[in-house]
Parts: sequence; structure tokens; C-alpha cells
Amino acid sequence: MNIGVVTEIKPDERRVAIQPGAAHDLVLRGHSFFIQAGAGAGAGASDEAFEAAGATLLATAQDVFDKAELIVHVKEPQASEIAMLTPDHTLFTYLHLAAYPKVAEGLMASGATCIAYETVESKGALPLLAPMSHIAGRLSTQVGAFYLMAPNGGKGLLVGGHAGVPQGQVVVIGAGAAGLNAIDVAVGMGARVTVLDVNVGALERVHERWGSRVTTEYSTKAAVTHWIEHADLVVGAVLVAGDRAPIVIDREMLSVMEEGSVMVDISIDQGGCFETSRETTHQDPTYVVDGIVHYAVGNIPGSVPHTASKALSNATLPYVRALAEGSEAALNRMPDLAGGYNVVGGKLTNEAVAHALDIDWVDRLDPRAALAEA
Repeated sequence: MNIGVVTEIKPDERRVAIQPGAAHDLVLRGHSFFIQAGAGAGAGASDEAFEAAGATLLATAQDVFDKAELIVHVKEPQASEIAMLTPDHTLFTYLHLAAYPKVAEGLMASGATCIAYETVESKGALPLLAPMSHIAGRLSTQVGAFYLMAPNGGKGLLVGGHAGVPQGQVVVIGAGAAGLNAIDVAVGMGARVTVLDVNVGALERVHERWGSRVTTEYSTKAAVTHWIEHADLVVGAVLVAGDRAPIVIDREMLSVMEEGSVMVDISIDQGGCFETSRETTHQDPTYVVDGIVHYAVGNIPGSVPHTASKALSNATLPYVRALAEGSEAALNRMPDLAGGYNVVGGKLTNEAVAHALDIDWVDRLDPRAALAEA
């Protein structure tokens, strides 16, 4: 199969979907690999490294779309990229369609088969979302601590405190992959940490891992309100796979927080879990609402493209190998891919995404039916 990778054009996105080593693996399996010149530069993957791996360099994104059948991407396609898609293309990338209804409309109109990393499920886990969730979680505490510093708009607090000075209070809402990594960094910084979740099993895992170093509480509006009143940094890490993130902090609740506190919304690529969240960029990452600093960058791992690109390429390569044999063969070989099919033949094929967008859907557990109709 002809496999293609283009330069990411979402603002401040420097990741590349496939690393040279993975490209070489695909070439050795008899596939043709096309990549836009310079696509890997921001992630430390040079054109020369791709050429040595057997890839063919092409000048423009359109050249890649013209050659490739399978487009492997990082973030949701932008308008100019959607315009290049045809019914002959399969797109494999993060889509987060619940947060980007216009992208969903464009993908359905294109006729392309679109598979989302974030809704591929395996034994109850999300193996292609997990590596970026881990990175985003770790970065959330790191950037939150940065914006707590007075020159950056925060209240001027050191998260780890000092002898005779209490540590900062970090509140993490959501104890999934991102939340656990946010907790890990917060504990490492010496903060007082509280985590809230509606999944008792997740809270038990937190307790087993950190014991008395982390306070756990079942998440209700009353519990969230109580803890954010005492919080210096709040990390929102709530996820419903494919669907829009639920709102866990509304604007009225901000009134209990201290001015200069920081809120980091990891869930922003699924619409955000704070009512006052709106997507920002790495160039302009924060804004203030009612005295509270908000950080809501939609591609947090894009700030560490060397690390993130390698982690993503490692996770996706087995699935790319399967898809390169064709969708039917891929589904037979890796049934977990079924949940990843979001758009096929102009129709939504994921129930959670369809629920978020209030659009009819074709059974995601049998995308073969949609593929046959397409």
C-alpha cells in the first residue's frame, strides 16, 4: 500500500506521525512510504533519515495526498487538508470530533474512511490515546506550576513549599491515564494532592500507589466545590471516550477559588471539562476568567515533539501495519480497530461521537457493513 505523512499544520504542532525507524519497517514489508519534505524537522527526524529508511520525499501535502492511500497524521485535519481527501483515502489520526463538529462535517462530505486513535479500544483501555495522555498529564502539572509564578499571572506560589511554608494544593479531577501522570508529577514536586473521580476502582488504584500521600474522594459537585476552594492548581483530566467531556466546574464555582489560582484543562480536545474553557495555543496559552488563570492548549504534547512523536509512532505502528493490508484484513487481524472507525462512506460509525454531535450513526462494532456500503 502507499502510505503518506504530511507536515502538521495545526498551530504550534511540531510532531510527526511516523518516525524513520517505523517508516523503514513499513518499507521492508513491501509498502511505499511518502512523506512531505520537512515533516519531521520539528521532532528531530530529518529528511535524510527518512530517505535512508526508504521513504520518498515529496514537496507538498497535495503531492502526498495524490500518492497515498493511507494517510497517517497526528492531529485532526485542518480545512485545507480535508479538501484534499477523497473516498479512496483512509485517514488514521487523532480526530476528537466531539470538539470539532466542522471537521466531522468535512470528513463525512469527503467520503474518506477516517479512523481515530482516541477511540481504538483494547480490553477496556485506549492504547493509542494513552501515550499522549501520559505526556499531557505530566505536562499539566509542570505548566500549572509555571503559571502559578507571579510573573506568569499566578498567585506567586511554589508548589513544593519551603521549610516553614506549606506546600501548594493540587487538585486532579479524573484518575485515568492523564490524571495519574498529573498526580505523579505533583507528588514528585512535593505538593499536597487530592484526586476526585466517579470510578471507585480508579480511586483504589491511586490509594494503592500513593497511599496517604494523596487524598482521594468520590467526585460530586459538592466535593469538587470544596476542594477547589482550597486549590492552588486544578487539573481537569476527565474523559468519556469519543463523547464530549462532561463539565465538572461551572463558572459559578470559580467564585470560591483564590485569585491567581491556575486551572489546566487536559480535556479541551474533547470540548473541555470546565465551563469557562476555550481552546488556546502554545503561542497564547492562557487567559483569565474571574481572576483564575486558565490553560487550555488543545495539543499539549505538541510542546515536546521529540518525545511525543516517538511515543506515538511506537504505539501506532502495529495498527499502521495492519491497515496497510486493507481495512477488511486489518479488522480481521486486529478487531480492536473497530472502535476507531469514526467516519466511513459519509456516515458516522462511532456511537459516542454521534451522541456528542447529535447525528445518526452506523453500528461501530461492525464497520465492515459501512465499508461495504461505501
